[in-house]
Amino acid sequence: QVQLVESGGGLVQPGGSLRLSCTTSGFIVSIASMNWYRQTPGSQREIVALISSSGITDYAASVKGRFTISRDNVKNTVYLQMNSLKPEDTGVYYCRNSQRNIWGQGTQVTVTS
Repeated sequence: QVQLVESGGGLVQPGGSLRLSCTTSGFIVSIASMNWYRQTPGSQREIVALISSSGITDYAASVKGRFTISRDNVKNTVYLQMNSLKPEDTGVYYCRNSQRNIWGQGTQVTVTS
């Protein structure tokens, strides 16, 4: 059974950092194409980062240089390191296996002073 479980969200001040984790099961993350999305109230989900099966990464322009996606093949986990957080980064962050179109339940990130 394919499952994705996000964790690591929380409340942080502007300029702070968080690391989100996406713990996976039912597939091999080292050969999977994985995405991080976020959604704010009243908006559609937007992709913020991806890592391809070959390890190529890409980012939305709004987070480039501040966010880093990575994966731990031993732990079968995908991470999103978020630095220099801004209030506009607030939202629910979702992990997705793009090949199977499987989503996690999301984790809330709130950036506020």
